[in-house]
Amino acid sequence: MLDAIFSVEGLAALAALTAMEVILGIDNIVFISVLVSRLPRETAERARKLGLILALVMRVLLLFALTSLLKLTQPVMTIGTHGVSWRDIILFVGGLFLVVKATHEMHMEMEGGPDANGAGAAKPASFAAAMMQIAVIDLVFSIDSMVTAIGMARDVSIMVIAVVLSMIVMYVAAGPVSAFVHRHPTAKMLALAFLVLIGVALLAESVHQEIDRKIIYGAMAFSVLVEMLNLRAAKNRGRRNPVPQQGTDSESEGTG
Repeated sequence: MLDAIFSVEGLAALAALTAMEVILGIDNIVFISVLVSRLPRETAERARKLGLILALVMRVLLLFALTSLLKLTQPVMTIGTHGVSWRDIILFVGGLFLVVKATHEMHMEMEGGPDANGAGAAKPASFAAAMMQIAVIDLVFSIDSMVTAIGMARDVSIMVIAVVLSMIVMYVAAGPVSAFVHRHPTAKMLALAFLVLIGVALLAESVHQEIDRKIIYGAMAFSVLVEMLNLRAAKNRGRRNPVPQQGTDSESEGTG
């Protein structure tokens, strides 16, 4: 087993698969970050960690069930001229869930704020409800991720190591991403837009009309760059035009 891993071919496959799993894990991080942002602060960190651990467990279990996972790609029914597999069904349900959930979150962000009387305020999500949603989408992303792993590597040990390494990167990156989304409302809206985009990509993949992931991730990277420039510009404007401290006007009137 070690000979296969430390061979030139094995190391190349490990590096490529780890990089691919990290990229595919971005979707998972974005979804978890958005969900935990609606939780009370004292439980958000616990939900984020449990969600990532659950994602790792699902991926490893699916790898050790390779026979069953490969059967998921076999057609179980036919619609028209297209064979439909369990993977297609899971991706369709997961993509639809992402689109509906992200659209609902956008609505809550835009319309769910408190009105003048404080009514209609968006209630924090419950821990149990957030974990159930994280578990559902972890399963969807795990199946997509593991099918990719099977296509890129032949050795199960290489797959397991790549998954574990990618999950370590996700675990480290999820905290800063969640904090950034929590601090910047516009970043959260952008993350929700990403989830809609990813959901549409999953829906397209489920009906065998795959969208090139390089296009999706390129669009996401460009959007993040524009958002970072906007945040930097807003910060610079704040430095040039500082907000006057409260009480300054009243103090000047009192001295006059």
